[in-house]
Amino acid sequence: MTRQTTRLFGRKAWRDIYYTSFDGLRLHVRHYGRPNPATRPVVCLAGLTRNSRDFHYLATHLAGDAQAPREVYALDYRGRGLSDHDPDWRNYSPFIELLDTLDFMGTANLQDAAVVGTSRGGIIAMMMAVLRPGMIGAAVLNDIGPEIGTAGLARIMGYAGKIPVPADWNEAVALVRQINERFFTDMSAEDWEALARQSFNETEDGRPAPSYDKRIAKALSQIDISKRIPDMWTYYDALQHVPLMILRGENTDLLAPETFEEMKQRHPGPTALTVPAQGHPVLFLDRFSIGEVGRFLANTDPQRETFRPIPYELYPAV
Repeated sequence: MTRQTTRLFGRKAWRDIYYTSFDGLRLHVRHYGRPNPATRPVVCLAGLTRNSRDFHYLATHLAGDAQAPREVYALDYRGRGLSDHDPDWRNYSPFIELLDTLDFMGTANLQDAAVVGTSRGGIIAMMMAVLRPGMIGAAVLNDIGPEIGTAGLARIMGYAGKIPVPADWNEAVALVRQINERFFTDMSAEDWEALARQSFNETEDGRPAPSYDKRIAKALSQIDISKRIPDMWTYYDALQHVPLMILRGENTDLLAPETFEEMKQRHPGPTALTVPAQGHPVLFLDRFSIGEVGRFLANTDPQRETFRPIPYELYPAV
């Protein structure tokens, strides 16, 4: 797709904001768009080693929609993107990341929001539906379900924390393509460059830099994939009170077709899509998936109620 950035805040399509976690870490969020009483705000939660940049094209589409513009918040978990690293690797867990997410949503006065959860972000969304159901008004689960494919998990464990930092962006593009091209079979050169830019931070002199704390891999290594991984059907069933969209990459190795089918059966009325030529997860670089998420969210909007002011203290002094 053509890369077009909506100019909402000066030179950027987003505003960088920060908040402090319950244990004192400075955590980063990208904020796109402006409050709109007619549309549901969106909270985007990324995958295990991923970050807020993964949602850039989805967020600019949603914030710039001519008929139903909405604000979007894309979070960097602790240890990812522009957020502080945690001195204790044991805190790289879905539960702690859920607490951070809830802290931010409370600070931003977000309730009844749409949560777009990619992979680990979808796990956090399911946990939120159990622990704080009033915070979530709609959900998009991106290539994640209550049962996780062990082949895909083993693959992620094999590279998490072990990918070398490229010397330049050409090398970064080649590396990202080498790792992913067997799962993503219809990517343009422009798509691969976009994915590389999402996958690494950038130094002040323009070179690729690590985008996550490598000790996240240590936390992940505590999972014994030789044993059955506990399922999360109880958490998934807690989403029955909200509109739900389920996305599955056609070539994924993490969300099995059988799990996908059971998810469709257990929820009273999900919107379920298999996205062609995508692996794990759906990357939100294609017009199809971005457009479908936008349409789904628009269908959840008719019962929006009152204007929600954004707390001034969220914004940095500039």
